Amino acid sequence: MIKPFYIFILLLCLSNCITAQTLDPNKKLTRNDTTRPLNSNDSSLVDKKGKNVNNKVAKIEQYKIIDAANNIQYVDTSLTITKDYKFNYLRKDNFGLIQFANLGQTYNSLTKEFNSTNLLPAFGARARHFNYFEIEDVNYYEVPTPLTELFFKTAFQQGQLLDAFFTVNTSKQFNFSIAYKGLRSLGNYQNTLTSTGNLRFTSNFKSKNERYFAKAHIVTQDLLNQENGGLKTEDLPNFTSGDEDFIDRSVFDPNFDDAENILVGKRFYLNHEYQLIPQNDSINKSLSIKNIINFEDKYFQYEQTSSSDYFGESFNQSNFRDRVTLENFETKLLVNYKAPIVGDVSFGVGYNDINYGYDKVTILNGQQIPNRLKDQIVSLNGRYSNQFGGFVLNGEIGANIIGQFDSNFFLAEASYAITDDINLKGRIGFNSNSPNYNLLLYQSDYINYNWNNIEGFKNQDNYNFTIELKSKKLFNASFQHLTIDNFAFFSSEVDTSTEDGFNIIKPEQLLQSINLYKLRLDKEIKFGKFALDNSILYQKVNDDTQSLNLPELILRNTLYYSNHFFEKKALYLQTGITFNYFTDYYMDGYDPLLAEFYSQNETKIGGFPRLDFFINAKIRQTRIFLKAEHFNSSFTGYDYFSAPNNPYRDFTVRFGLVWNFFL
Repeated sequence: MIKPFYIFILLLCLSNCITAQTLDPNKKLTRNDTTRPLNSNDSSLVDKKGKNVNNKVAKIEQYKIIDAANNIQYVDTSLTITKDYKFNYLRKDNFGLIQFANLGQTYNSLTKEFNSTNLLPAFGARARHFNYFEIEDVNYYEVPTPLTELFFKTAFQQGQLLDAFFTVNTSKQFNFSIAYKGLRSLGNYQNTLTSTGNLRFTSNFKSKNERYFAKAHIVTQDLLNQENGGLKTEDLPNFTSGDEDFIDRSVFDPNFDDAENILVGKRFYLNHEYQLIPQNDSINKSLSIKNIINFEDKYFQYEQTSSSDYFGESFNQSNFRDRVTLENFETKLLVNYKAPIVGDVSFGVGYNDINYGYDKVTILNGQQIPNRLKDQIVSLNGRYSNQFGGFVLNGEIGANIIGQFDSNFFLAEASYAITDDINLKGRIGFNSNSPNYNLLLYQSDYINYNWNNIEGFKNQDNYNFTIELKSKKLFNASFQHLTIDNFAFFSSEVDTSTEDGFNIIKPEQLLQSINLYKLRLDKEIKFGKFALDNSILYQKVNDDTQSLNLPELILRNTLYYSNHFFEKKALYLQTGITFNYFTDYYMDGYDPLLAEFYSQNETKIGGFPRLDFFINAKIRQTRIFLKAEHFNSSFTGYDYFSAPNNPYRDFTVRFGLVWNFFL
């Protein structure tokens, strides 16, 4: 798993550590970063006049993080409760997700989003994509001095999680970064080892006259999971009973112990722009031309030593290897015009060349299942944004005009600043897109996992209406209404023709509409050095077929204490308890052969609390995290699962840190 790279990054971090400089935290400071509120425990700040706190140290707003949409944030070394929520394998707030037992395994979704603007089907194996870096997940940088970040967290049994990052500007015009996120975790159950790696290179360039800009990245990723199919049904009472003989989870015999799946991807991406008419003070207009080139090659593979009745009958009895590949070459050409009153207008044309499929043809019941899905697609898209007083308008539209995928989308958004603190935003959207590739075409050594729905499945149509209210003093609230037509998903049914009665997983599409309503409220209440942070999500699904199953209520409440300690406030400490809960429902099952979740209506899961006790500390630019996860597991009952037959995590204590170095 590119082990020498660990050594290289570690040496790089140590070299930075020797000469690292920090800003003086004792002066009265403020922040130019408008993306988050001022936090007094952030040691990387500037004074009120925006000057350097120390002549030898750069200002924090010079350390820029630029996302794919050109939004800019600044490096943040503060310790907040949000940082605690993001200190996990994904490095994202995982509210609405529930982890599987081992680090690096998949997550089950307690809520679902249907607001994509993609014009092509997704690859499939979606359960493997939670830690897959898409284009929008890659950031670019601009820094006055070299910057290093080291993320570390312990895993389960043998292994650890490390995310190491380094970036430097070789000149004012050119920046590059290199990062590697690696994980190896044995896990507490048989055959659940995870081994993943995400290697990222980025570059960010602008010409001296600031008329040419280019962002590029190379990402290579391999995400491997051993699979065991979960606990056997007859073993579930032994797990839920809390019997001491079964507290050692390695004593359980899983459904099988000889399988693994892996998702591997490589992507080369270039986004460059030239300003034909540069914007300046005398001419408040600009005209630019942009080109995007993207090539991605990925495959998903399932391997198993011998056949298992868990998946039904098979063509072969040993040495299974199902492998599906996707090659996608994409290029776009866009023209952008900005002017007062007119606003910011973009129009572009795109081209995709896709090649999805297998290296063999399958004949089943006298019907030939094709091995390839190839197409060349031409699309048109446009964007618009403008501001009228307190109103900000944004719109986007796109459609395929050539090719077999007749997809299109529309998105409109308006926001209004009622006061300096209260912002109201409304959004409407529509997306019509083909179901994922693996719903359309799939081949396997297991007979039940062969289908061809290229001609039979229609586009899934999603209608989205959202309204949001954001206020630091009051609360954040959002209401969303979604209508889904032609919902495409994986379903399950019990095969009664066999004695074991195994589940048959198959693609399915509904002909009627599904309505989903979501209401979310976020509010932090502070009283002295104590705070109570609350996130509440209420969901209601109108679906007579029970194909889309979600819990009605999801809760997360964190009660914590924060304070500075020691001379000159050298230590900032947070400690508290986080409570997670969701109501019981027919939770989606997990299929390891597809690496997909499927709808089921046999087993209800939920209604169990999850309590985590944490102690977080910050010393200079180092944030330290210690957490006792699910410490209530032994006294609130062992009936906790992340999917049918797949237990949630037991009580464990884990440690980690995030360390920044400014050279």
